[in-house]
Order: sequence, then structure tokens, then C-alpha cells
Amino acid sequence: MSTFVRSLAAVAALVATAASAQNHPFPQHVRYAAGSIVPNHRTQSQRDQDVRDAYGRWKTAYLRTAGTVGGNTLWRVVCDTDGNDNTVSEGQGYGMVVVALMAGHDADARTIFDGLARYYDAHRSAGDGRLMSWNVNAAGQSQDGNSSAFDGDNDIALGFLIAASQWSGGAIDYRAKALDVIAGQAASVMGQTTALPLLGDWVVPGGAQYNQYTPRTSDFMPAHFLNFSAASGAAIWKLAIAATTQATEHLQTTYATTTGLVPDFTLRESAGSPNVKPAPAGFLEGPHDGHYNYNAGRVPWRLGTYALLHADAATARQVRRMSQWLQGSTGGVATNIRPGYLLDGTPIATDYFTSFFAAPFGVAAMVTPSQQTWLNAVYDSVRTRQEGYYEDSVALLSLMVMSGTYWDPVAIDRIFADPVETIAP
Repeated sequence: MSTFVRSLAAVAALVATAASAQNHPFPQHVRYAAGSIVPNHRTQSQRDQDVRDAYGRWKTAYLRTAGTVGGNTLWRVVCDTDGNDNTVSEGQGYGMVVVALMAGHDADARTIFDGLARYYDAHRSAGDGRLMSWNVNAAGQSQDGNSSAFDGDNDIALGFLIAASQWSGGAIDYRAKALDVIAGQAASVMGQTTALPLLGDWVVPGGAQYNQYTPRTSDFMPAHFLNFSAASGAAIWKLAIAATTQATEHLQTTYATTTGLVPDFTLRESAGSPNVKPAPAGFLEGPHDGHYNYNAGRVPWRLGTYALLHADAATARQVRRMSQWLQGSTGGVATNIRPGYLLDGTPIATDYFTSFFAAPFGVAAMVTPSQQTWLNAVYDSVRTRQEGYYEDSVALLSLMVMSGTYWDPVAIDRIFADPVETIAP
């Protein structure tokens, strides 16, 4: 090999290395809002390792290759919600956020992330082609309607924004991809009058049954909305922060004055009213649509993350209501957290414990210093558990927040709390 050829090869290797090197390698140690707390019975290095271990379990259980397109390997998150190893956009979004944040620990993170992105590309919604088909079977075919679900695309968009901060260069323009999804969400899945999320691109804003007053409360993701506002400049996202905060406040102070719990789904309170109320049984998914169940269980994590990363007093107050009630109702025993509640605090079931309902409340407890012992107990109840795709994904993301290693692009210039990290210019 000539000297010239060797030089070209060396340059190519350096370019490839630079393109795959992460700007913010895990673990990044985060300074959350003033007055917040983290689990203090474990050191930072122990919490870092807890996340590494949880990620390792999650990766082994749920990340799979899914063929190739144009010579590039696709990756997907196996959710198995249909009993046949399907993938839902919700899981793909969780995966894209998690993998981008774990770069630096996982040497294959960029390769996997790009594969997850290409899987999203290969499975677009028939409603708005910028969004992902919400349910794809193991053979790669859309099922249960080729349409979108709001939460999956929201996390996919945030995953792209994190990737744009994490990596430079490469075959995929992460920021352009993020802006495309964000634009699709704004155009097809946001209520233009209410600024509340629609369930998906299959919903007509003025529809009789499902409309712009019928969101999932778990789609109230103000930290995502803030990042979308900063990235796109579209006015709808700051309106969405205000609208979802107001809706949560109304639900808590009108329908759950003791507990602060919110329902899985809502509908319009009355004709002409700007407010929402809990949906009735059987509204969309089952008998607990108007209760704090397997959708709303994510709310303490979603709102708590915004309060912690962006020092928001309103969402801190909202998660504090829920968290303080829960600590009292369980007697301070984290494993007494029940799998769902009526809005008055009556448990839906009492015969099992799941990290899905516990882990988000760990995030909520972080805004209240007097809940330090409770936070430590919740953390211990979930940090080594393994259940199923949904529970483990929500628990992992909540664990990242509780460990002090979760960040988003808007907060990136002010959240790194110590000089351990190497921050690229």
C-alpha cells in the first residue's frame, strides 16, 4: 500500500471515529432545579451503575434487529403487546431516547440508534407520512389501523433532538428528521383551538366522540413541548405547555381534590366549556378509562421531569400533590403502591406490585425535600426489577431521572453539575 493510500485510509478512519464519537457520553451528572433531591442512600457512582445495569437488562430483552434497507440494518424495540413480538411507536420512541442518552456507555449506541431511526422511516403512518404507524407486527406490517399515536412520535422527535446534540456528521440528519416529525405533530395531532394533544392522526379535531378535548393525560409532555418550541419556533408548543398545565390543574382541583390523581382519558366538560373532565368507562380502552391507570401512571414522570429540568413551579406543585398523597396512603412503604387507583384513591387492585406505577412516583418525589426517605424507598423498589417491555421502559427512563443522569437539549447548557464529563464544543 502506498504512503498516499495509507494516508487516505487514516484520514477516513479519523473521520469515521469523529462522526461516531459522542458529545455527551453517559453518565452526564445533572443539576436539577434548586431545592430538588436525588436518592441519597446510594452514591452517584452507584446510581450510574444502576442505570447501566437496567439498560443492559432492557437492551437484552427488547432490542432486536429487523432486516436491512439499502444495506443498513434496522433495529426495533420488541413490545409484544399483541403476544406475537410486535413493535409499537411508543416503544420505538422510548428506545430512541434511551439509546441516544446511553452513548458513551454503549459503544454501539449510534449504530443502534440509526437502525431505530431507519425502522421508523420504513413504517410511516398512512394519515400523516411524517409520523410512525403506531403498531407494526413482527413481519413488518401495520396492524390495527395504519395511523399514528401521539406519544410515540413525541418521543421519536425528542430522540432525534438528543441525537443531534449527541453526535455530529453521519448519514442521518437528526435535526432535520426531528423537525419533520415535530411539524407532523403540529399539523396533524394537536388541537388548534385547545392546544391539547389528539390521540393520533386518526382523530378529527371536531369529531363527535374523539376530538381535541379527548387527550390521554400521559401525552402531557411539557419538557418535550419546550424542546420542540426551541427547535422549530412553532407557537403551538408553548401554547401546549400552558394548555396541558391548565388541564392538569383543573382535573386535580375539581375531580381529585384529595389525591391529585388524573384519569387515563378526558373529554369536554360541557358544551362550550374550555375544560376537560374524566372520561367514562369504555371510552376507548376499557372500564378504567376515567381512572388513574396504565396510561396516566406515566404522568408523575412526565410532569416531574419538566419540573426538575426546567424549574417549573406549576408542574412541581402538581406532582407534589400526587406524591404526598401516595406516601401517606401507603404508610411510606413503596411496595404498597397499588396498580392503579380511582381518582378518590381507592385501589383498582391490591394483589400485585409493579414498577410501572412506582417508578414515575420516584421522579415526582424529587421535587419535595421532605420526601427524601420516601424517594429512597421508591428507588430501591424498582432499581433491579424486570417485568415486561412497558414496565421496564418506563422504569428505566424514570431511573435515569432519579439517578441524576437524564438531560434534554434545551437544558444542556446549564445542567452538567461537575467537571467529570467531557463536553465537546
